[in-house]
Amino acid sequence: MILQMDQMLSGTKGFQTPILARSLGQLATSFGGFVATCTAMYLCLAVSLWITLPISVLAAGFLVRIFIIQHDCGHGSFFISRRANGLIGSLCSVMTLTPYAFWRRQHARHHGSWNNLDRRAASGLDIYSSCMTVAEYRALECWRRYLVRLTNHPIVANVLLPPLVFVILYRVPFDAAKGWRRERRGVYLTNLALAVLIGSLGLALGFGRVAAVQLPIMVTASIVGVWLFSIQHRFEHAQWMPDASWSFASASLAGTSYLRLPRLLQWFTGNIGFHHVHHVNPRVPNYRLEECHNADAGFQLASTLTPRTALQALRYALWDSDLERLVPFRFAAANSRCPRHISRHSED
Repeated sequence: MILQMDQMLSGTKGFQTPILARSLGQLATSFGGFVATCTAMYLCLAVSLWITLPISVLAAGFLVRIFIIQHDCGHGSFFISRRANGLIGSLCSVMTLTPYAFWRRQHARHHGSWNNLDRRAASGLDIYSSCMTVAEYRALECWRRYLVRLTNHPIVANVLLPPLVFVILYRVPFDAAKGWRRERRGVYLTNLALAVLIGSLGLALGFGRVAAVQLPIMVTASIVGVWLFSIQHRFEHAQWMPDASWSFASASLAGTSYLRLPRLLQWFTGNIGFHHVHHVNPRVPNYRLEECHNADAGFQLASTLTPRTALQALRYALWDSDLERLVPFRFAAANSRCPRHISRHSED
């Protein structure tokens, strides 16, 4: 496995050099499409809000694509120049409401600890690529079980929370270590840039109109983006392992998935469905992930999800060390009583 992984990693290096023309083309189509659809929404708003809202889905698709560019910049894979990556990443962050330097450092922690049972705390306040074990869940008091199930419920975690994370939580350095001075400053600078942008649009077009256009876009894009990230790390056969047996090779191929999407959705999501390739080599630009995937048969070993099976994967939340797979809460709750009840029973 180690030899195969070394060969795969070596093979990906031929795809990690950014192609300037393709990077610039992706910037033009993503930002151009986003601005065009936003303009169409403002124009349609004069006719009817109900005509405007369907267009927000298309605009959200372009915003997801912009976030993928920000993601690539954070890995230093979108341009050869580090300065260009930082500049474009920061520009994207104003569109996505995601402070660039702060998010980049958070995301680096994810790449260093994903699917490692002993390093889950290193991922910070991340419920989307982390998990709890069945034994840990069963050891909780009843009220804490209810809280864990509530926050991980598909509707709460994937519909209600994502907009709050992007619109509200990212306005403060909520998960930053004391030494993250640059990242903390980046949060406030992003807020300042947003205040200038939204303030200017509001004064020119009306704050009510700006909210009617931008909020539906942000809500839709955040839900789609979080869903994409979540299901590519938390699916039934995603492998979790203790630090002693964790390896980059096993975590890359057994801990992430290949989300096979229709060609149009693959385009809007910036090929992020090839997430297993991304984890093997984060320096491969998003527009080269597919050709990198096709170049090595070893990548076919990754778990493959479709839109249908990806939606079903939302229920898998707990790691069962006996079955060596993720299971739903109802599986862990079967034949299990709260510790408090067990204690009272033993006293009787």
